[in-house]
Amino acid sequence: MLTIWGRRDSANVQAVMWAVGELGLAYERRDVGHRFGGLDTPEFAAMNPNRLIPVLRDGAGEPIWETGAILRYLAARYGSELFWPRDAVARADVDKWAEWAKVNVAAAFTGPVFWAVVRTPPSRRDPAALGRALATLGQWLEIAEARLEKSAFLASDAFTLADVAFGSLLYRYFEMEISRPDLPALGRYYDRLRERPAFQEHVMVSYEALRAID
Repeated sequence: MLTIWGRRDSANVQAVMWAVGELGLAYERRDVGHRFGGLDTPEFAAMNPNRLIPVLRDGAGEPIWETGAILRYLAARYGSELFWPRDAVARADVDKWAEWAKVNVAAAFTGPVFWAVVRTPPSRRDPAALGRALATLGQWLEIAEARLEKSAFLASDAFTLADVAFGSLLYRYFEMEISRPDLPALGRYYDRLRERPAFQEHVMVSYEALRAID
């Protein structure tokens, strides 16, 4: 059985838990981080010296940290040929979109937008900086829009690991009170994700406990 350390309202934990749900794996999740604490203990540092979540242990195996590494491990060990192809070329096509989502979209959204709005008190927000951040994020999402005009999911017409890496950000993006460009293909894609039970359970999670107030 899998053991996952990390709170439900962590975006990185949500990506891992969504993959676990899609793959139908048995798990135990332990709340640590933010209001739950636990990251500064010697026991946690022995698993992840960065003292960050998520951390995954499969049975009695060694702990795995870094979201992308965990996702690839789960996909390689438990995923289907469609979810994570065995052929190196086909797998690289999925992996490049997963990496793109993490390196570009998540980086443009999490700190500059989500933290700037939800985790910053209203009196300390910078509307000009947020506007610039939304413009940058919009440029990345336009790439997804062009791709999703041609296929049902990000890497192909099949649901893959790339969709977990990218789609796990979209609940917050669409639920936040921010301006959004008109990207109809992205909207239809998000609607498809919202129909998936594992997405509903593990990604459509309230982030109110993270909201900063004056």
